[in-house]
Amino acid sequence: MPTDGMPGPSWNILLDIQQMWSFPFMVNAFRAGAIVAVAAAAMGWFMVLRRQSFAGHTLAVVGFPGASGAALLGLSTTAGYFGFCVAAALLIAAIPRVGRHGHESAATGITQAFALGLGFLFVTLYHGYLDGLNALLFGTFLGVTGRQVLVLGAVTVAVLITLAAIGRPLLFASIDPVVAQAKGVPVRTLSVLFLVLLGAAVAEASQITGSLLVFALLVMPAASAQAITARPLLGLVLSAVIGVVVTWVGLGVAYYSDYPIGFYVTTFAFVVFVATRAIRAGLARSGRRAVAAA
Repeated sequence: MPTDGMPGPSWNILLDIQQMWSFPFMVNAFRAGAIVAVAAAAMGWFMVLRRQSFAGHTLAVVGFPGASGAALLGLSTTAGYFGFCVAAALLIAAIPRVGRHGHESAATGITQAFALGLGFLFVTLYHGYLDGLNALLFGTFLGVTGRQVLVLGAVTVAVLITLAAIGRPLLFASIDPVVAQAKGVPVRTLSVLFLVLLGAAVAEASQITGSLLVFALLVMPAASAQAITARPLLGLVLSAVIGVVVTWVGLGVAYYSDYPIGFYVTTFAFVVFVATRAIRAGLARSGRRAVAAA
């Protein structure tokens, strides 16, 4: 967001950080970014494990009509994000799932397509100046208020506490739902609760990355962490660290740029994902060569 007379980035990173943090809106943006990155990383780790990435992407798209519809009605876009995403999570949970791992059916894709069309209808019906179409779709760090940070923080705490409470049975049900159900684990209830938590996390992250790019913050840090380790606790921590780092770096670069933060967060997360996959592939090849030479 460089403007005339505003200095660009320098080689003194600490000075640049001090300059950014001299503006209250940037402090709020970094706080909100860290909060949503942690929530998205935790839920994204289970989402990738459960092979529900398509459902996660659908929830991300649903945030767009939620926010634009709220603007049309004169309500807070935050309320629109949460209302539509949680409602869509309950709708997806009601859709029968097929296969051993319960892959999403075509009805989930239909929900996604309808939601996207509905969002553009709301934007068309809004006859005022909706400075936020790009922000709703691709994210922005401008205008994040202290109240929004508090709301995001409260929702994240609730999501993480609930996730911690159901973590063990959810992990069991995610790895082998058939055996888990035979052991008396409430697989169906856990699935519904997980989707509701995922909807809340998506609604949070959409306010930073935008509806169309929130999926990157959900899936790429989690997928990168799972490429590094299969240990659940370490994987969750790594996913959160990667998510916070790419979000903060994206915020820093976007501050000196005219392009939306969603682009940078997506790009940096993709770079991390490719790097972890390349390193894993290289280690695997080295291991095979070592075994062959032994």
